[in-house]
Amino acid sequence: MSEMSAKLSPAAAELIKERGLGELAERMGISLLELSAERAVATMPVEGNRQPLGLLHGGAYVVLAETLGSFAANVWALPLDKFAVGIDINASHTKSATTGLVTATCTAISLGKTITLHEIAVVDSSGSRLSTIRITNLLRDRRSEK
Repeated sequence: MSEMSAKLSPAAAELIKERGLGELAERMGISLLELSAERAVATMPVEGNRQPLGLLHGGAYVVLAETLGSFAANVWALPLDKFAVGIDINASHTKSATTGLVTATCTAISLGKTITLHEIAVVDSSGSRLSTIRITNLLRDRRSEK
């Protein structure tokens, strides 16, 4: 599903139109299914994102999670006339994937005026959790262009 057919909140639609998903997300095959400040969902293929042992690369989980967490934080920031930048991310990988698609679901834990916190759960096609990632974003004021 392309970002144009994804389920988007109004602020998310504005943000995606302005920025797109970005080069790295596109290169990794990330497909956005849903995006709002409170919840975001995307898939990513295992093929093309494996490490030499044939397992989905741990960094690929983090790219998928940071893509969702950063976009969700920026959806929250947009109506506040702010933008979000990541200041912390951590991941715990508990299982491996070797084929198919993985699905990441990002859920807001805290949406504040200066900090957002999201948790991202990555699962395989059977619903088994593969990785749990937490991202913290700092909200900064947008500067008006002169």
